This record gives sequence, C-alpha cells and structure tokens, in this order.
Amino acid sequence: MRFRFFYSGVLAAVLLPVPAAAHPHIFVDTGFALEFDDAGRLSQVKVTWQYDEFYSLLITEDLQLDQDGDGILTPAERARLIGFDTNWDEGFNGDLEIHAGGALLALSGPLEATTALDQGRIISSHIRRIAPRDRSRQGPISMKAFDPSYYTAYDITLPVTLPTRQQGECLLELIEPDIVGGLAQMQAQLLRLDANADLEENDFPLIGGEFATEIRVSCSTS
Repeated sequence: MRFRFFYSGVLAAVLLPVPAAAHPHIFVDTGFALEFDDAGRLSQVKVTWQYDEFYSLLITEDLQLDQDGDGILTPAERARLIGFDTNWDEGFNGDLEIHAGGALLALSGPLEATTALDQGRIISSHIRRIAPRDRSRQGPISMKAFDPSYYTAYDITLPVTLPTRQQGECLLELIEPDIVGGLAQMQAQLLRLDANADLEENDFPLIGGEFATEIRVSCSTS
C-alpha cells in the first residue's frame, strides 16, 4: 500500500517509454489462508480481496446494487454479486503464482467464491487448490499476487495465516520488493534500448511481478 502512489509518480518521471497504462487503476488489499494436508503438504490457499472504494462503487452501480445507498445488500443482491470477479478467461492465473522449491505449482480455478459489501468496499474470497501432482514438491513455498501489467495493484495488508499445526513448524515471511533498486535497473535497461524497440521482444521485465510482495514459507518438513 505505501508504494502505490510513490511508484506511479516515479514511473512518470523515469520510465517515460513504458506505456501510459503501466500504473494501477484498481487497488486490492489482499490476504491468504494457507491449508496443508495430513502429510504436511500445501493443499490449498484461500484468497481474500478487498477492493478500493471507487472500484467497489463502480461494480455496485454496474450491477445495480444497493439502490437505496444504505451500504447493505439484500440477499438477492448478495447472490448477484457473488462470483463477479471469478468468471475468468481460459488461461488466466488469477493474478497468483505459487512456487515450491523453485517450481511453479498448478492451481485450480476459483472455488467456493464468497462476496460481501462492508463500509463501501467489496470483499470477496475464493479457494485455489494445488494440483495433486504438485503437492509432493519439496522446498520453500513462495507466493506472489500480481497483475503483470500493473493495472491492478495487490497489497498484502490483510492477514496471511497458517494452520495451528504448521505455526510451530513453518517460518512465514513477507519480503517487500526493492522499489528504488528495481526502478533503477529498469531505467538502465530502457536507456540501452532504441526508442521504438518492442519491450516484450527485448525481454523487458513485467512490471507487476517485479514489484510484488513475496510471501515465503519455509517448513521443517519440506
């Protein structure tokens, strides 16, 4: 959250060749609840998204919810809101990547979606299950929530939790990105490119992933 406006301003100042859309338009406070199976392997992650007030207003108006403006949804309105953000295009990864021992894990689509409106902000949740073939992968777990284009900014401000059993066996760390250092590296790369160069063809890093907070979980059993 604290990098949101700083990053947008620096982009305007030092990354002029980057497309103008390369700054966030939607802001999402994000949290995770990790679950493990009986063998101590990561089995699923519950994702919680809390949208900013302006985007929440746009969604409620678009779906014609809370017409009386009291901030309380009727049961029918809550039902209409559920799943508004989990109707994903094929191949979309849900702006979430999870690695174990350096290997990218295959995740299910969004399951058991819930949605609510609280003090003018939409809060939704869904579950991503780890593919059974990937649950046996060993090594530290690394998670990042990010939109590669940085149109949506995910801030890890909501709780990130482990089950009680894993709390004594696992170390959970939130590793903040090096914004200043990352911007310096990107500026140096840009200066080496021709003004008309295609950034993707030149392996220019995706902005969202470079500046996403990493959640790292190291367990004694992994």
